[in-house]
Amino acid sequence: MNTKMNIPAVALGTWSWGVGAVGGNEIFGNNLNEAQLKPVFEAGLQNGLNLWDTAAVYGMGASETILGDFVKEHPRKDVAISTKFTPQIADAASPDPMGAMLATSLVRFGTDYIDLYWIHNPADVEKWTPGLIPLLKSGRVKHVGVSNHNLEQIKRVESILAAEGFGISAVQNHYSLLYRASEDAGILEYCREKGVAFFAYMVLEQGALSGKYDTQNPLPEGSQRAARYNPLMPKIESLVAAMKRIGQEHDATVSQVAIAWAIAKGTTPLVGVTKPSHVEDAAKAARVKLLPQEMEELERIAANAGVDTRGAWESAMAGGKPWYEK
Repeated sequence: MNTKMNIPAVALGTWSWGVGAVGGNEIFGNNLNEAQLKPVFEAGLQNGLNLWDTAAVYGMGASETILGDFVKEHPRKDVAISTKFTPQIADAASPDPMGAMLATSLVRFGTDYIDLYWIHNPADVEKWTPGLIPLLKSGRVKHVGVSNHNLEQIKRVESILAAEGFGISAVQNHYSLLYRASEDAGILEYCREKGVAFFAYMVLEQGALSGKYDTQNPLPEGSQRAARYNPLMPKIESLVAAMKRIGQEHDATVSQVAIAWAIAKGTTPLVGVTKPSHVEDAAKAARVKLLPQEMEELERIAANAGVDTRGAWESAMAGGKPWYEK
C-alpha cells in the first residue's frame, strides 16, 4: 500500500480551540469561540495550508466540533483532516474502542473518512496498533501515524502494519530548537530513510519562541503554559535575540525563523493557530531559507541554554543524558 500523502509545508493545529478538559482554556488560557476562529480556518485555505490537526481529546471533543463545523462548509477534497485516537479516553466497555472513537470523530466532521489518523501515544503498542488495520481496510482512514512514540515503538508499529500490507505515513513528536530529542534518538533519520513524514509539534514552544514574550513581558498568568515557560525565559533570551537578528536578515519574524528552521530540518511544522496572522506567519515562514551557518548558530545557542521542555505527557525519546548535554 502506498503510504505517501500530499502534505503542505506547514500543518495547522487546533489544540487550543475550544474550552474543556485538555482544551484551550486549561492549557493556553484561551476561551475562543467559532466566530473568532472561522477567519483563522479561512486564512488557512486561502494560504494553501489545508491540513488541519486535532484530536478527540482536545477539549474532550470541543476542538473537533469547531473544526468540523468549518470543514462542512467546504468541499471535502479541499481539506485534509488529521485527528487522533487517544487510548486514555477510550471506552473500555466497547468491543471496538478505536472504532467507536473514530465513529464519533466522523460524526463531528460530517464525513465518512479521515485523511490521517494517529495513535496519540504509546499506551500499549501491541494492544492498539492492530486496531488501525480494519480502519484502513474499510477506507474510513486513508493514512495512519503515531504520535509521541520512540524509535523502538515506531518500528514495532510498522512491523505490525506491514504484516497486513500497510504502513505508517507519519510520525508526530515534540520537536523544536529547544527540544531535539527525536533527532538525537534517530527518529528523524529513520523517517527520512523510510519516506515517512515527520510532524514537528510545539516548534514555537507554546509561544516561548514566538518573540512575543520575555522576562519583562511574560506569558499571561493563569495557564499551564505560563507556569511552564515563564521560569525558563531568562535562559532562552539569548536564543530569541539571535532568532530576531537572523530574522531581520530574511525580513522574517522570530516565529517565522523557528518554523523555517524546522522545515530546513526536513520536518513538517505543526503550528497552533488562533488568529489569521498566525496562519500568515506560517505561510511566510515556508518561504524563508536559512543559511547553514545560521542553522548551526541557532542550534548551538539553543543547546547552551540547557533547558528541557519535554511535556509531562511525553516519554523520553532516548535514554541517558538530555539531548543538549550530548
